[in-house]
Amino acid sequence: MITETRSPAAEATLEILGKLFEGFDGEFAIRLWDGTAWEAAPGRPARFTLVLNHSRSLRAMLADPRRLQLSLAEAFLNAHFDIDGDLEGVLPLADFLFKEREWGPKEQLWAARAVRALPSSGGPHDRRGRPRLHGRRDSSDRLAQAVHYHYDLDPEFYGLFLDSRLVYTCAYFASPDEDIATAQERKLDYVCRKLRLQPGERLFDIGCGWGALVMHAARAYGVEALGVTLSRRQADLANERIGAAGLADRCRVEVRDYRDVDGEFDSVSSIGMFEHLSEKGLAEYFERVFSVLRPGGAFLNHGIGERYGKVRRRGGSFFMTYLFPDCALLPISTTSRLAEAAGFEVRDVESLREHYALTARAWRRRLEANHDRAVAVAGEAAYRIWRLGMAGFAWGQDTGELNLWQSLLVRPGPDGASGLALQRSDWYA
Repeated sequence: MITETRSPAAEATLEILGKLFEGFDGEFAIRLWDGTAWEAAPGRPARFTLVLNHSRSLRAMLADPRRLQLSLAEAFLNAHFDIDGDLEGVLPLADFLFKEREWGPKEQLWAARAVRALPSSGGPHDRRGRPRLHGRRDSSDRLAQAVHYHYDLDPEFYGLFLDSRLVYTCAYFASPDEDIATAQERKLDYVCRKLRLQPGERLFDIGCGWGALVMHAARAYGVEALGVTLSRRQADLANERIGAAGLADRCRVEVRDYRDVDGEFDSVSSIGMFEHLSEKGLAEYFERVFSVLRPGGAFLNHGIGERYGKVRRRGGSFFMTYLFPDCALLPISTTSRLAEAAGFEVRDVESLREHYALTARAWRRRLEANHDRAVAVAGEAAYRIWRLGMAGFAWGQDTGELNLWQSLLVRPGPDGASGLALQRSDWYA
């Protein structure tokens, strides 16, 4: 349904949007800057409304039809348009545009010509632009640049949506309505149980964030734990917390590349780090971890990946540009193959994708409830990046396009012994 009176710019905008969304069957609405309203399914409630904030909005949204996902995302990040209602509801429409709708050279040429008739995009632009990463992929310097872009915001920003421990990885829920703090503590303990940590052992935690796991392992399991991160702000806060908890004699966090750590460890954990590596970098990663793990030691590798052969993208990815620069989400078959090539025995692989969907939604609810403070601390664009990213990851886990796996790997002893118990019952005791 369209309002009676429309400006020329509104008329042209609706015509382009109508062609763009042709073939998509869903309940949504569009509201333009001049009050013009349009409904995709009149008589049915809209799950969400696309709100174009000015006559230049559509030109910004279609600024680069060859990289449509990035173009639309950047228009959203810079407030050229908003999404009222169910944010996750817009993702099936995005999926249609990026994967199902034909978007070849003919369609790209049509879009480029159509938007030229619209007013210049101009308008608001936030200072948080695309990251500019330099150097060899997977190098320490380039990884540090990506980490700085994502993780070195004011810790207060993360505190607005994470639990009090600042655990920034998938939680482990007993029920869908459980609070995030309880689910995160259960996850930390679950990792320690899978590794079967014992007092006096040495644990190496790669990509340790703000130190929640090394603190829990030292306090609850009596291990000596070393965590490494490439973020100075993370390390400083982690060590401050470690000191306040009286754990400085048992654990510490250092600003170091994981490849620069020598010695031998009884167990290694990596919770949400390996996604930052390419396939080539991941091969090096497994080889390096294998070299510092004692024979018979266990390695818990936890991270997000894609379902094999499921995801097809056109142009650049919003998630791998703005949320996790240089990120590579690989299928579990690839990570398992590379782990075995490095010498590991794969002992267990568990999918936690439903848990990650619950985690991302809990984070988004908390972030949205703290909108004003989040914008004051990190800016409107950063708020929108994380809000959209959390919605996307929850939807991706729900649909099965993404997954979250925990792999328990073992470096076999000289005689091939794994050193593991015959059953997993102690994981759940």
